[in-house]
Amino acid sequence: MAMKTLNTVHVRYDGRSWDLPLHDLGVTMESPDVEVQEALARHFDVARQTFRAYVIERHRAGSMTVRPEAVFG
Repeated sequence: MAMKTLNTVHVRYDGRSWDLPLHDLGVTMESPDVEVQEALARHFDVARQTFRAYVIERHRAGSMTVRPEAVFG
């Protein structure tokens, strides 16, 4: 019997990376960006605004990547 893969969010924050199950954060793939950002702020116990400038990428496989906006130049 194959194991079910949990939907996860890969977070790049404060120079480190985490893979967190979406259900642990109380969000789904359909949750608006602001809900995902607020859930991450609660998880990391930081101000709500901490993740506002972060990019949220939703992947077809059922996972998300949340990362700081890349600045080039």
